[in-house]
Amino acid sequence: MNYTLSHIPERTLKPRQHGLTMVMDKGLSIRQVEDFLSNSTDYVDLVKLGWATSFVTPNLKEKLKVYKDAGVPVYFGGTLFEAFVIRNQFDDYRRLLDTYDLQYAEVSDGSIEMNQDDKCEYIRQLTGQVTVLSEVGSKDEAKIIPPYKWIQLMKAELEAGAWKIIGEAREGGTVGLFRASGEVRQGLVEEILTQIPSEKIIWEAPQKEQQVWFVKLLGANVNLGNISPAEAIPLETIRLGLRGDTFSHFLNGLGSIH
Repeated sequence: MNYTLSHIPERTLKPRQHGLTMVMDKGLSIRQVEDFLSNSTDYVDLVKLGWATSFVTPNLKEKLKVYKDAGVPVYFGGTLFEAFVIRNQFDDYRRLLDTYDLQYAEVSDGSIEMNQDDKCEYIRQLTGQVTVLSEVGSKDEAKIIPPYKWIQLMKAELEAGAWKIIGEAREGGTVGLFRASGEVRQGLVEEILTQIPSEKIIWEAPQKEQQVWFVKLLGANVNLGNISPAEAIPLETIRLGLRGDTFSHFLNGLGSIH
């Protein structure tokens, strides 16, 4: 930090196991990645190349090297995993991870119907190769998964070897954990937290109001994902109580100015 302020919540330090910020790269150029990392590396723990954008991204290896040289792990979006699986190309997907020297992979079933046992088996197979993030929730806004099912799926996928569970919201924050308006499904989140430790979940929260809600609920070191590159530093100020939305949250009764 550039100067000292009291009553700032303590943040976990990289490489951290919780307090993660996962940024979504939806097609940044190499130059844009360099610019983004030049001032945000300290605040970014993971970068996801959204859905299957890696399939059409020019100079992909060179782009991945920029992230790697900055010490920021990258993984391909879960939709790419699903695209390989639905085409019976899972072995090709595994070879792809090695070809691009990826250390993380996302297993999801937001766009395809997948038996839970099959999904857990994919997780088990991949854990011998990479660190697995497993996503729960549908990308179909008409498909409402009841809280008990979210909990059951999360438990099973953690037991299968997933490092973290990602709560689905898509890049817009209007499905899964959220209503179409972007409003948090508060009862769902609170029920999940009765059974699943918060540090095991990365909550996709692309909208500022969603980020504020989770920081107020779970503190500065909540895991948040699908953050826009331009919002990495603004999110850090939300975490630290240095933006109006959370300004009073960490002051611990500090008196007003007279």
